Amino acid sequence: MPRGGVFGRHGLRWGILGLTAVATIAALTDSADARRHFRARSDSGESYNPAYASIVVDVNSGAVMQSSNPDSPRHPASLTKIMTLYLLFERLEQGKITLSTDLPVSAHAAAQAPSKLGLKPGESIRVETAIRAIVTKSANDVAVIVAEALGGDEPNFAKMMTAKARALGMTQTVYRNASGLPDDQQITTARDQATLGRAIQDRFPNYYRYFATRTFEYRGNSIRNHNHLLGTVDGVDGIKTGYIHESGFNIVTSVRRANHHIIAVIFGGRTASARDARVLGLIESNINVAAVKRTAPQVVEGWETAQAGKDIARKDIKDSKEDDRTGSAPVRVASATPASLAADAPAPGSTEPIKPNTVKTVIVHPGSMQTASLSPLPSDNRQLTPAPAVANAATITTINTVKSDVTPAQLPPPQLPPAQSPPAEASPPQSPPPQLSTVAPPPGARPGILGTLPAKVASVSKTTPAAVAAAAEPAIKRSGWLVQVGAFDDEKDARQRLDLAQSKAKDMLGHAEPFTEKTTQGEKTMFRARFAGLEKDRAEAVCKQLKRNQIPCMFLKN
Repeated sequence: MPRGGVFGRHGLRWGILGLTAVATIAALTDSADARRHFRARSDSGESYNPAYASIVVDVNSGAVMQSSNPDSPRHPASLTKIMTLYLLFERLEQGKITLSTDLPVSAHAAAQAPSKLGLKPGESIRVETAIRAIVTKSANDVAVIVAEALGGDEPNFAKMMTAKARALGMTQTVYRNASGLPDDQQITTARDQATLGRAIQDRFPNYYRYFATRTFEYRGNSIRNHNHLLGTVDGVDGIKTGYIHESGFNIVTSVRRANHHIIAVIFGGRTASARDARVLGLIESNINVAAVKRTAPQVVEGWETAQAGKDIARKDIKDSKEDDRTGSAPVRVASATPASLAADAPAPGSTEPIKPNTVKTVIVHPGSMQTASLSPLPSDNRQLTPAPAVANAATITTINTVKSDVTPAQLPPPQLPPAQSPPAEASPPQSPPPQLSTVAPPPGARPGILGTLPAKVASVSKTTPAAVAAAAEPAIKRSGWLVQVGAFDDEKDARQRLDLAQSKAKDMLGHAEPFTEKTTQGEKTMFRARFAGLEKDRAEAVCKQLKRNQIPCMFLKN
C-alpha cells in the first residue's frame, strides 16, 4: 500500500505537469500556420530568435511615440487578415453584400492548412460568421473564401490587397495571399501595420468592433480569440495576432484609456507570452502620456496613391476576363461591381482658441491629395528624395504671377508624408522672379512615398500691409531647412497652430519665420503651418521639443 500510494502520488504529479505543458503549448499556437505546431513548440527554446520590430503610435496626435526597426521588412503572418477584412468591410459599406450573404466554399479554400474551421467544398458560410471566424480563430480557409468571393480567385484578391495598401500609404507592403500563410514575397513593416490598424478604425468604426470579439460559438464549439490581451488588459479593443516561423509571434493592438488612444505593433516574439509581455510594456509606458484630443487627420486613401493602386491592379490582372476598372472581381454571390478607390476628406485640425500670428500665405495648387501616414522619428534616418536640379523643357510649364518671391530653383521637392501629420513639401519662396515654373516628379518616384509637385502656382499674397511692403524688399537669405507643424482646413487654425508651436518652443525657434501655405485639389483646400529659416540641427531639435509637447512636427530641407 505505501508503495502504491507513493506511486499514485507521483503519477498524479506527472499527470498535472503533463496537462500544464499541454495548456502552455496550446497557448502558443495562435498561428496562421498550424502545420508548424510542433516546430513552434521547439522554437520556444533559446535558439529561436526571430527578427524584432515594434512601433507605438499616438492615434490622437499622429506622433510616433516609440519604435524599433519600424521600417525593416517582416512577414505579416495572420496580420494579413486585417487587410482581408478591410476589403470585406468596404464591400459591406457599399451595400454590395450583407452580413447575411452566404459565401461558397471552394476546394481550394477547404484545402488550406490550419488554423481553419474545416469547411467542406460545396458548403457555404455567412459573411458575419466569416468575420468572427477570421477575428477569433484566424481561420485560413475562411480568409480564402472571402478572397474568392471578392476577387474571383486568391491571387487576384492579393493584388487588390496590395493596391489598397498603396492607396493607404503602406508603401513597403506586398500581399501574395489572403491568409498570411508562408510566402517569401509577402512582406510588410511595423509602420505599415500601424497605418492599417489606424485606417480600419477610421474608415469602418462600426465593423471594427468585431475585433473585440472574445469568443466565437460555431457548431457547438466555443472558440477563444487568439488575442489574449482582450479582457485582461484595460482598454484593449483589438485587433489581431499572427505567427509563422519566419516572423515569430506578432500583434497589432489598439488601446483606449481616458481619451488616450494608441496603436502598438510587435514583430518577432519568441513565444505568444513573450510577445504579449513586450506589447504590454509598450502600452503601459506610453498610454498615459499620449494626447487626449484628436488633432491628427484620419488615415485616408489619397488620390495619388489610390490611382497608383488602380494602376498596379490593372497591370497585374491585364489578362483577366473581368472588365473592372479597379482590378477587383464582382462578389460571386451578389453580382456586385467593385468599389472605387475614392479619397476621403481628412478631419480638420485643432481649433483651440489661440491668438493667431501675423503670417504670410503661399497659394499652391498641387496635383494630388497626400495620404496621412506615420511620421518618422528623427532617428529613423529616412531619406527624402530631392527634385532634379535641372528639369527638361518638356516637363516645365511657365505662367505669369503677381509679386512672387519663389525662384524655379527653390520649387519644393516631393517629400515623404508624415504619420497623421499633413504632407510636407518645400520651404516658402525666397527671391522674386517674373515667372514661376513647375517641375515634374523625379523619375522612378514611388506612389505613396513621394508627393507630386504643383501643377500651377497662383499669386502670392501677404496677410498684412507690412508684409506686402516687405515683399518688395530683397528676400532674406535663409538656410535650407524648415519645420511643418500641421495642415488644416481653415487658415485660422493653421495660424493658431503656429502660435501654439511658438509658445512651446519659443527659444528654439528664435528668428524662424512663421507662414501658412495654401494648397488645393479640386474643391478641397488646406493650409500648411510652417516655420522657415532654420539650420538642420535646430530644425531637428525644434521637432523633438514640439513632439514632447504633443504637437505633430516634421522637418525637411528646401
